[in-house]
Amino acid sequence: MPIRATVWNEFQHERDNATVRAIYPDGIHRTIAAALSADLAIEAATATLDEPEHGLSVERLAETDVLLWWGHKAHAAVDDAVVERVAQRVFEGMGLIVLHSGHFSKIFKRLMGAPCALRWREAGERERLWVINRSHPIVAGIGDCIELPNSEMYGEPFLVPEPLETVFISWYQGGEVFRSGLTYQRGAGRLFYFAPGHETYPIYHDAKIQRVLQNAVHWAHNPAKPWTDVSTAPNVPITAAREPLEQRGGSLHAPGEEGFR
Repeated sequence: MPIRATVWNEFQHERDNATVRAIYPDGIHRTIAAALSADLAIEAATATLDEPEHGLSVERLAETDVLLWWGHKAHAAVDDAVVERVAQRVFEGMGLIVLHSGHFSKIFKRLMGAPCALRWREAGERERLWVINRSHPIVAGIGDCIELPNSEMYGEPFLVPEPLETVFISWYQGGEVFRSGLTYQRGAGRLFYFAPGHETYPIYHDAKIQRVLQNAVHWAHNPAKPWTDVSTAPNVPITAAREPLEQRGGSLHAPGEEGFR
């Protein structure tokens, strides 16, 4: 069975800006989905901000193994209920790949619990993404680095929690560096943040960038059955303990009460 990927995009810049529209006439989301679909093990679909429930209904998320998120100018327009819905699916085991300015999205900040702020400059400068660990599955087939002739600079400090792994570090023509590929685990779900992808440059048409996204979908996919009660935090009474126990000291709860969490 193929991995079911959903590519979410605001789909705002492509309609409002002629430069972006010329590069991604059908939308960034469709360009990424087409690149993913070139891998026969991935079945890619799309969703956008203006769809009902932003295209991310309970049913749609239940059918998504890995969600890719591209956002920039409309972070505030994303409904908080949808953000919580996505977060719950990540906790249950859905993979999440956050792209470019998605570092400021509600869902990334929700899962990071941090400001996720950084330095930036839009000058079309050269970016070199150095591979930190060539044996990592996300960088299979990439080699030492990825060279992008034009990119938006993202610079340190990047106010995120310490990652599980740093996969890429970027160097920019202006001299800054940035941790541009980071992995995290949240509940049963794997998360990959991948920085390059500014909308005024054809970055998602680059073959190596497309390969990274394909690899990341495979890496983030959790084939296990969704852990739907991962966040229920149930009370385990003494009578249900695996070893015999006696109550010691007082208790706030009467026998059988669910209690506080």
